[in-house]
Amino acid sequence: MRTIIWFLYFWLSLILLVPSMLRAQFLTSRQKWEKRDRMVNSRVRWWMGSLLRLAGVEVTVSGLENIPNCPAVFVSNHQGNFDIPILLCNLDRVHGIVAKIELQKIPFIRIWMRYFNCVFIDRNNPRRSMAALNQAIRNIQEGGSMIIFPEGTRSRNDEVGEFKAGGFKIAQKTGAPIVPVCIGGSYKAMEANHMWIKPAAVRLHILPPIETSGLSREEFKVIGDKVRRLIIEEKG
Repeated sequence: MRTIIWFLYFWLSLILLVPSMLRAQFLTSRQKWEKRDRMVNSRVRWWMGSLLRLAGVEVTVSGLENIPNCPAVFVSNHQGNFDIPILLCNLDRVHGIVAKIELQKIPFIRIWMRYFNCVFIDRNNPRRSMAALNQAIRNIQEGGSMIIFPEGTRSRNDEVGEFKAGGFKIAQKTGAPIVPVCIGGSYKAMEANHMWIKPAAVRLHILPPIETSGLSREEFKVIGDKVRRLIIEEKG
């Protein structure tokens, strides 16, 4: 019953948010960027929080003091579908996400995601993927931060898969610090139950940032392994 109610709420709330989406579109057309961003941040955090509460997902957050006061690349492990709401709700603000192209197929979602500077990776189209990474680099250069899931897909369990190098180029090209983020237990809300939603206790820890400006090419070749190791050690 919880799963049915959750999905009904998901679609109904998306429809109810259409006036806010149109408001964001209006503010964009008038180039009122700061006002639009404040509104988008408020609406997205509220909506994501309501999805977590209805699912019974309780998040314990630690390490918020490690978030730098500058554009950064948040690097997180990826256990399940609830990871995006968990991060958007519990980091300092809503940040852009390097997301899979499939999310563009969900009505309204793709529009909201564009409003907070998400980019979409098409693993079957290297040219489009490179264009998306270049846009993420521009987002950082213009003062935003980005969230990446370098495993490239959900683990659906407590394991941390191998990290792909592509997303780390965002930090390499911009000199932005990398902020490792460890998520534990999110897969228990859905993936562990054959996609049925059940309450879950989730731990979210933000680790100290890793400065990247001045790192050599050789050091960047192993940065993914370093970040992955830190997340595994934190997860325990």
